[in-house]
Amino acid sequence: MKKTRLAVIAAQILALCAGAPGCSSASSGPKVEIEMRDGGKIQLELDKKNAPITVDNFISLVSSGFYDGLTFHRIIPDFMIQGGDPEGTGMGGSDANIKGEFSANGVNNKISHVRGVISMARSQSFDSASSQFFITNADSIFLDGQYAAFGKVISGMDVVDRISAVPTTGGDENSPLEPVVIKSVRVIS
Repeated sequence: MKKTRLAVIAAQILALCAGAPGCSSASSGPKVEIEMRDGGKIQLELDKKNAPITVDNFISLVSSGFYDGLTFHRIIPDFMIQGGDPEGTGMGGSDANIKGEFSANGVNNKISHVRGVISMARSQSFDSASSQFFITNADSIFLDGQYAAFGKVISGMDVVDRISAVPTTGGDENSPLEPVVIKSVRVIS
C-alpha cells in the first residue's frame, strides 16, 4: 500500500514538473541563449519533436555564428520581435531554405503561438524559411498552422518585452529607430 502511494505521489510530482520552468525532463530539447549587445539575455528551449528540420537548421546557424552581430530588424508591440536577417531589411537569409513545419504544409506541429514562442519567418511560399525568426510577445494563435513554431522562451521575457517597446518607424516596416543588436547566440545545453 505504501509503495503504491509513493508511486502515485512520484507520478504527480513528475507531472507537475513537466511544465515548470527549470524542471528537467527527458523530453527537454536543446537550449539556446541570445545575448544582446546591451547585456540582456533570452534563453530558449527548442522543440525537436514538433519541428525537427527547423530546430536542426537553427542550431546549425547558431553553431556557425551566423546570428552574431545581426539585429532585431522588425518590432511590433503586442505581437512579435523579428531577427535573423543578415541584410537587416527583412529580405535576407541564409544560403538554404527549409520545409515549413506547420499544418497548412502537411506537418503536425502542435506548438501554439502563445506569448514567448519562437517561430520561423517566411515569405508567401510555405518552404521559404531560412534564417529569420520571430519571438511572440503576445498570444498570436492566429499564426498556428501557418508558421513553424519551434520552441519557447524559458528565461528573459523581460528582455523580449524591453525590445518590443523600442521606438520604431511604424508602418509596414516597423524598423527600430536605433539598431537592436544581437551580440551572440549560443547553444547552452
